[in-house]
Formats: sequence, C-alpha cells, structure tokens
Amino acid sequence: MSGRVEGLSEAPVELYRLNINTFEALDTLQTGKDGSFAYEVPVKEGDPEFIYLFYNGHKLASLLLKQGDKVQLLADTLGKCQIEGSEDSQLLCESEKHFADFASKMVQLNVAEDNAGMSKLFVDYYREDVKFVLSHAKSLVSVPVLYESLNEYSPVFGQLNDALIFRSVCDSLKEVYPDSRYVKALEKETQRREQNLSLQHSISSAQEADFPDLNLPDIYGNKVSLAGLGARMVLLHFWNPADPEQKMFNLDVLKPLYDSYHAAGLEIYAVGVDTDKAEWAATVKAQNMPWINVNDGLGAASTALQLYNVRSLPTTLLLGHGEVVGVTNEAGLRSELAKRLK
Repeated sequence: MSGRVEGLSEAPVELYRLNINTFEALDTLQTGKDGSFAYEVPVKEGDPEFIYLFYNGHKLASLLLKQGDKVQLLADTLGKCQIEGSEDSQLLCESEKHFADFASKMVQLNVAEDNAGMSKLFVDYYREDVKFVLSHAKSLVSVPVLYESLNEYSPVFGQLNDALIFRSVCDSLKEVYPDSRYVKALEKETQRREQNLSLQHSISSAQEADFPDLNLPDIYGNKVSLAGLGARMVLLHFWNPADPEQKMFNLDVLKPLYDSYHAAGLEIYAVGVDTDKAEWAATVKAQNMPWINVNDGLGAASTALQLYNVRSLPTTLLLGHGEVVGVTNEAGLRSELAKRLK
C-alpha cells in the first residue's frame, strides 16, 4: 500500500495488525517531506488482515486488506481518510465513522437527559447495523460491527436473539474464509451466545413442572426430556465420568437407591459432564446403569450446569413436590426419599 498523511513531514507513523482483540505492532514508517509513505503488508491468501495506521497514539486510518489489494490512502491528523483500491477498507472506514457519529449523538442526548431520544436513536442505529451486517455477511467488515459497544455495558448487539444474527454472519464467513482467525473467534462468540439463548429458552419454555427442563441426548443419541419423565420424584445427578470415586458412587449409592425406590416413583436423570462421549457411554454400559443417562458432550460449557447453578461435581438434586432439594450424601438421599415416597 502507499499513501500520504497531510500535515506530516518526515514524521514516524506506526502500523498495527489486529490479533482478535489486541493490536500487534507491525512496523514504524518514516513519512517523506510531503507526508508520503509506502509499505507492503503481508497478507495470506484467504486470510484478510485488519491493519491500522497510527500517529502519536491517534488512529489515522483503518484498513481491511486482502492479498493483492493495491491501496492508495490519503489521510490527515484530524480524522479525514480517503481510500482507493480496497472496497472492504472503504466500508470499514464508513462503518467506523457511522458508529462514531452515533456515539457522539448518544452522548449529547444523555447530557440533555433525553431518554426517549436516546432510545429511538439506539433502535434506529441497531436496525441499520443489522441491515449492514446481513448485507455484507461474506465480508470481514461485518465482524467489528457485530462487536460495536458504547461502553462495556452497552453493546449494540446485546440482545439474546442477536445470537441468530451472529450465526447467520458466521456461517456465511466460514464459507469464504474458513481459516481466518477472526472467523474462528467469531464462531466461539456465536456458540457462547447460542448457549445463553438456549438457556433462556429452557427457562421460559419449561413445562408445568416444578423445575426447568433439560433435553439431552442419551447413549444412543436420543434426546430425553427431564420434565417429561412423569416420575413422582426425580433424582437429578451431575457427575464426572472420568472420576473413579464418582463412578463408584453410581454402584455404591445410586444403584441401591434406584432398586429400593424406583417402584415407588423414583427416576434418576444422570448428566455426565464430559467432552469424551465415547468414554462416558462405555462407563454407562459397563456399569449397567438402568436409569436415564445423558450427556451433551460440552463438558464444563454445558448449559445444563448453568441452568441448575452447578458449581462442583458431583451435585445431586431431588426434584418434585414443588421443591428442588440439594443433597450431598447417601444418608441425606435416603432420608429425603423416605419422606417423599411413602
């Protein structure tokens, strides 16, 4: 790329590359007497780079470069920036200016205590952003727009349902740039948002049970609903199949309890918390556990743990009679079951 920064004569300017969410110094250039410079930015095929030009700590220009782009840049130290030779870079600069104007107007309305004006401006801007990212879903320029935020508590895309927009853009980008680190990071964020959306959906759409529903796959891949078991009491057990002590708990505690109380209305819904589903299934089969055994394969990232606020393993809860009772040992389990399954 080549360019000129008006007002800078034989001055140093810095080039930075974005690495997910941090800037990495790329190089320092010395402008000519007329503020001109030239630099060849290393860009791999199929892996565009976000490049930023700074002077004295102030950003002069933002670029989104593909391999082979021949960019000409004209900027000054007051925020003016013109770019030729890169459509993505032009879009990036336009989107950044649009957001800066929006943020400035929000500050003005906040100072004026115009809450109605702030709400309308935010909604209008959000709709424009949605239209922008969906219209440019196959360009990486959509990624920084998805992460726009007025402050750490006010992201533009802060609604749970925005997970659907993230997924749409992410899937489109994966088709074009499957190896991009920006797309891989977006996939992780998309999955996090989808888990939160699923968690909220589980809470809001829970059946008329006295507890939130789970709907997880068993060893055959068939999903089993916790709320749909129809038992008088459900023993919900979260456990780690890789822990020998927890495996023994199945045989030494749960099996005798199941044998004693299943006919009276007890069902056990055991959630294996492990990413190795093959090893978990092998343990279930080897121990010949007759109750409901499920595992979503997400390990510590499972929304089931969040839904029931599980902080450690094993965790055992008794569900029924309008209550969720936490118990920690065999004696406690037997005492609670004896009272409830007379």
